[in-house]
Amino acid sequence: MKKILIVDDSALMRRVFSDIINSDARFTVADEAKDGLEALDLLKKNTYDAVVLDVNMPRMDGIGLLQTLKKEGIKARIMMASTLTSEGAKVTMDALELGAMDFIHKPEWSFKCKDDEFSGQLLSMLDAVCNANVNLGLTKHAADVTAEHNKKVAQLARGSAGRISGERIVAIAVSTGGPKALQSVIPFLPEDLNAPVVMVQHMPVGFTASLAERMDSMSRIKVVEAAEGDILKKGCVYIAMGGKHLNLIRSGKSMKVHYSDEPAREGVKPCANYMYESLISSDYDEVVCVVMTGMGADGTQGIKNLAEKKKIFCITQDSSSCVVYGMPKAAAKAGLSDMEVPLSDIAQEIILHVGVTKNGC
Repeated sequence: MKKILIVDDSALMRRVFSDIINSDARFTVADEAKDGLEALDLLKKNTYDAVVLDVNMPRMDGIGLLQTLKKEGIKARIMMASTLTSEGAKVTMDALELGAMDFIHKPEWSFKCKDDEFSGQLLSMLDAVCNANVNLGLTKHAADVTAEHNKKVAQLARGSAGRISGERIVAIAVSTGGPKALQSVIPFLPEDLNAPVVMVQHMPVGFTASLAERMDSMSRIKVVEAAEGDILKKGCVYIAMGGKHLNLIRSGKSMKVHYSDEPAREGVKPCANYMYESLISSDYDEVVCVVMTGMGADGTQGIKNLAEKKKIFCITQDSSSCVVYGMPKAAAKAGLSDMEVPLSDIAQEIILHVGVTKNGC
């Protein structure tokens, strides 16, 4: 039975979370804390399989606790409980950068936490966090080495730009652990990448804009939250908007973004399967599919359906560098993976496979 620590200044929310978690035989709420200082004291004395951490608390808030844990080298698998506000989204990005593995949107009203949909999401996410790898991603030194290496890769690609023929698109599927993992991929792509990049990162409404802004501030390549009607351009990364399904449709000789509002698929919305399947009717000579860390199997069926009609090249993240080796494992198990690589090599393989151009966006 997995031991859980709940950290929230609201006694009511602690009770609601406890009731949901204790209703599942896989978990037990071992301890509760009403702020970061109490939680820090408990984490110094005890070991938990996961921590459900509120953001806004007196004395020491969620970000303060994460900063202290990092500074003192205390390892913990942490899931944030975040509010749906612009500031809440920004703070959530900060939390994920500091080591939180995932987050759940905490409903505005406590009674909505008792909905089967929320309870199911919480328990599923908690199971993934309990079994997640910790301390992944690149250290500053490794990031510097990777950045320098990828600059050389891009320079080599520029020197042989004419050798890669045909039009390509890069399509990334990522979930649990994604926001942190993406920091080891997107900032290492050159601004003159010879392909557009489309991406589904599982996030609710209101959070993907903050993710795009954060990624853009860290990267040479342009990163945006994809808007309805956006024409895809090489040298740009388009992140699917939370709460809708991203599709790519023809617009003359180009492809553009179109959102649809079907129900969740694979339990998620946006769902990468829709993104991959929408590329079946595209004119791209090859679709470079990249499946990264995440629970579940989103992407596998979409890539399988796409591969029946189009030429694909599929890169999957290896198990040792995934926070949760679910989505890449499903794709590999289905025989779809052409190359399984560690997180640090994904950007390099994208560059080598699609090349560079002088016409970024």
